[in-house]
Amino acid sequence: MTSRADIDVRPIDESEFPDWSRAMNVGFLREPTISEEFLEARRAQFTPGRTVGAFDDGRCVATFRSFAQELTAVGGAAVPADAVTNVTVSPTHRRRGLLTRMMAQDLAAAKERGGVVATLIAAEYPIYGRYGFGPATWTTQWTIDVPRTGLDPRWAGPDDGGRIDLVDAEDVRKLGPELHGRLRRSQPGVVSRDELWWQLTTGSVRIFSQFHEPFYVTYRSAAGEIEGMAAYTTDDTWGDAKQPLNTAKVKWLIGTTPAAERALWRYLCSIDWVVKVKSGYRAPDDLLPHLLPDPRAAAVTTHADWLWVRILDVVRAVEARTYEGTGALVLEVADAGGLAGGRYRLEASADGAGTCAPTTENPDLSLDVADLATLWLGDESAVRLAALGRVREERAGAARQADALLRTSRRPWCPDIF
Repeated sequence: MTSRADIDVRPIDESEFPDWSRAMNVGFLREPTISEEFLEARRAQFTPGRTVGAFDDGRCVATFRSFAQELTAVGGAAVPADAVTNVTVSPTHRRRGLLTRMMAQDLAAAKERGGVVATLIAAEYPIYGRYGFGPATWTTQWTIDVPRTGLDPRWAGPDDGGRIDLVDAEDVRKLGPELHGRLRRSQPGVVSRDELWWQLTTGSVRIFSQFHEPFYVTYRSAAGEIEGMAAYTTDDTWGDAKQPLNTAKVKWLIGTTPAAERALWRYLCSIDWVVKVKSGYRAPDDLLPHLLPDPRAAAVTTHADWLWVRILDVVRAVEARTYEGTGALVLEVADAGGLAGGRYRLEASADGAGTCAPTTENPDLSLDVADLATLWLGDESAVRLAALGRVREERAGAARQADALLRTSRRPWCPDIF
């Protein structure tokens, strides 16, 4: 067995991309043989210096990639993020510290570049907490039994003066980025989508051969403004007595107003032959179940952690967001990675702004940097974390005060996987 020191962990050059891609497929239990078409499409995601591999005797045995991203904080500000993805270790090289080495290199470089946070979608829950990541948003998927919803089957469109239109992929690439930009300014937890994202989601660039073109639909308000958009696919299932039993699967749905969300869900539940709608990844407090006359028609089929966040710069992260109340807290932040630990004073003013600075004052709360990330987007309760033993009150009542400052009226949501 090769020693850990003999395994070379480093950024790859473009000539090594095929070997790196094969190793990534092995780690994700996909077919290891890489087609030229796959490589050509994936090269659009190659970023020099941020595509890392571990090499044992010249063969790539672990993969890691990051890219520039923006994450919306509470209040609508966008903070620079280091988005981590394509993380694999081949089964022959597990438990040799390869992920730890790749992660340490990437996070140090991200902090040096001025990143405020790092982000990822965790395939497995236990892995990333030891690197300072905490689950900052959760996701829920519903399956809607359309005949049970209580909706009027004669419905023919929005009753608010708006309209629903089917559009094509070119329209999505033209209209989608601006709509998504408006969503980002209002929804904590949303991450940026670059041009490649829109190309991939509409099939103009195809990484996987099994791409099935979805239907695209928009909601336009009575004033003529695009306020919502969705992509969905359908199957072709019929019962023995020739009854249609089709399912519509939502690939993504975004709306910048409640009217847009309600109209799009109403449309999806009105499509002829569709008897079930699978919602895709939604916020746990989505409008969906309760906009139906019978919310029990929407059954939860998935509820799980989603976006994980790792804070790299406590001061900038804390000052980027807004606050629900006023007051001050002193936080003792532990960081085994050595990137963001220390003692900090947070002070929130009446206008919702926060200031943060290192301090020598006695702490009110002690917590790990991963738990600070969990609290930062407003989804988790410090009181709950204290009950779990993950936050320690150094001053009685400090956890309740933290909740009054940090928690948000609506839960953060990340619509994307990356």
